[in-house]
Amino acid sequence: MATETRSSTPVGKRPAGVATTPAWRRFARGFLYRREASVLLVLLGLAVYFRFTSPVFLDRANLVNIAQATAPGAIVAVGIVLLLVSGEIDLSVGMVFALAPFLMHYAADFYGVPPIPAILLSLVISALIGLGNGLIVCLLKVPSFVATLGTFYVLQGVVLTTSNAYPAEIPPSMEGRIRSWLGAGDWAELAWCLLIVAVFHVVLTRMRWGIYTVSVGGNLLGATESGIRVNRIKIGNFMIASVLGASAGIMEAFRVHTIDPNLGGGTGVTFTAISAAVIGGTALAGGSGTIIGALLGAAVLAVLQNGFNLIGISANPFFLILGTAILISMIANQYLARLRRAGGT
Repeated sequence: MATETRSSTPVGKRPAGVATTPAWRRFARGFLYRREASVLLVLLGLAVYFRFTSPVFLDRANLVNIAQATAPGAIVAVGIVLLLVSGEIDLSVGMVFALAPFLMHYAADFYGVPPIPAILLSLVISALIGLGNGLIVCLLKVPSFVATLGTFYVLQGVVLTTSNAYPAEIPPSMEGRIRSWLGAGDWAELAWCLLIVAVFHVVLTRMRWGIYTVSVGGNLLGATESGIRVNRIKIGNFMIASVLGASAGIMEAFRVHTIDPNLGGGTGVTFTAISAAVIGGTALAGGSGTIIGALLGAAVLAVLQNGFNLIGISANPFFLILGTAILISMIANQYLARLRRAGGT
């Protein structure tokens, strides 16, 4: 007859000699292994440094400047993250950023389209540009770097030709409340930015579209064999990136109160967004990325530029620091990825 064995250890107590990990250490380990952790610590460190070197750093007016510098790059970076995670890239988004306000201007001032439909029309055309990029990449098998580089120059030619390389005024019908809500208000761009980041963070981490995006970028063959419509995911992400670039361009035009063919600096906003995504923890090889990290990366870049101006450092070293930050971020991301694969979290 079997005999029942009972543990001599009281219920609710660990056996003697078994060490327990303090809660704070478990929290710290989990936090540091997150992709956003390093860039958040850098952002906080920069804020503390510039606060003590410049007393006006935390003034309201300066915080508004930082917010307005962060938002456009972060919005574009959201689309870049989706593309990078799915294994693609879009270099033309900077020219969509510049073209969309002109499309809005042409529709409103030349064809009498009301303000909101004119804005929506420019977003629809931008989505079609993304659709074109996606079709060239997915159906014609042209590498996305080459395809979107060609689209960049095509769009640049369109912007310069149709505008005669001259800035245009914001349509009079869009002055007032519309302009204020869509970019001119002190915190308008940041509010839209945070909303977009929150929505696409949920999309990437909780919804089927995001799960499929990660699968496509991480294991293309496996995603295809599991029934995921790979081309649909990639083309959709190209369209999302173009629409977000157009939205950021329209808001920036409203903020600066002019429609400039050099809005966003052409490649400037594109590489700012890519830098923000990479610094924030998105892998260039595809398969992993973070929307919140891209927001933090954009904030780091904005704080750096702003802090340099406040303490009187030339803007030239900014690019040296930016390149160094990208290299360090990539090295750190690779190291943390190895820790995660080894079972660190």
